[in-house]
Amino acid sequence: MSIDDIIKRRRSVFPAQFSGEKLTDEDIQRLLENANWAPTHIHTEPWRFIVFKDNSLKELMLFLADLYKAITPLEHYSEAKYQKFAERAHKVSHVIAIGMHRHDLPGLPEEEEIAAVAMSVQNLWLTLTDIPKAGGYWSSGSLVYTPQFAEFLGWEKPVRCLGLFYIGKVDETKPHADGHRKPIADKVVWR
Repeated sequence: MSIDDIIKRRRSVFPAQFSGEKLTDEDIQRLLENANWAPTHIHTEPWRFIVFKDNSLKELMLFLADLYKAITPLEHYSEAKYQKFAERAHKVSHVIAIGMHRHDLPGLPEEEEIAAVAMSVQNLWLTLTDIPKAGGYWSSGSLVYTPQFAEFLGWEKPVRCLGLFYIGKVDETKPHADGHRKPIADKVVWR
């Protein structure tokens, strides 16, 4: 498959679309190795990852459910959303916590460190696209930015969480969207 095909086949595949089938640890190691080859300004390599699987994945989902319950105002709380966390542990193969180690170097804007981590995740995502029946989803949201979650992960400043990447095998009986983009000509000015 060409790089053009891989880029155009990359999709967000949500945990509800997973079959529960697992990827191998070798698959996950390949994802992480390719993520490690992202561009990085001043060679800071700011990406940090924690891989959850099996029992640690169940612990992660239970922690997120309990954190959601603890910090969500009653008028916004949804028992269905709480239950969704527990269900994810049975559908998802692995979850990778995505962290950014902020280097405090002169002339290094934080945006460049965030961009480097995002490019690292894109490498991970593109590699995942090359694995048969595999899919993933980069999730963020208020829970992953809390001090409680940072403590759960064991990350202290200068590392901060930028989200979770859910990985699984796709249940091919579930509907999934084809990709589409507006024409590039609408977004480019040539001079």
